[in-house]
Amino acid sequence: MRVVVRVIVAFVALFMIGFGIWALVDPHSFYVQIATYPPENTHLLHDVGAFQVGIGATLLFALFRRDALGVALAGASVGTVLHAVAHIMDRDLGGKSTDPLALSLIALATLVALAIHASQRQR
Repeated sequence: MRVVVRVIVAFVALFMIGFGIWALVDPHSFYVQIATYPPENTHLLHDVGAFQVGIGATLLFALFRRDALGVALAGASVGTVLHAVAHIMDRDLGGKSTDPLALSLIALATLVALAIHASQRQR
């Protein structure tokens, strides 16, 4: 059963990452093919993609690590970095002018926490 669970987790992780990247890279195509809920919102699809990749990455990390906090921080880092990138790319689509900086700081904070945690685990 353990192998079955790991195969399912790997499949779901890759599915989430693939669909997330699709929403990030080609939000219009993703909207037309998958998310046909009007109105089309490019930035929302970028955000959805960022968080789907983060969830998929978390599942993948969980297959290879037993450190729950490290897995959570690694997955959150992927999601928060991509979320910040989405806000930087979409700064002309609305939102607050401070969003790219604020979200970049949150992404940096998760990366710093991950680095500190990994460093402490190595000792």
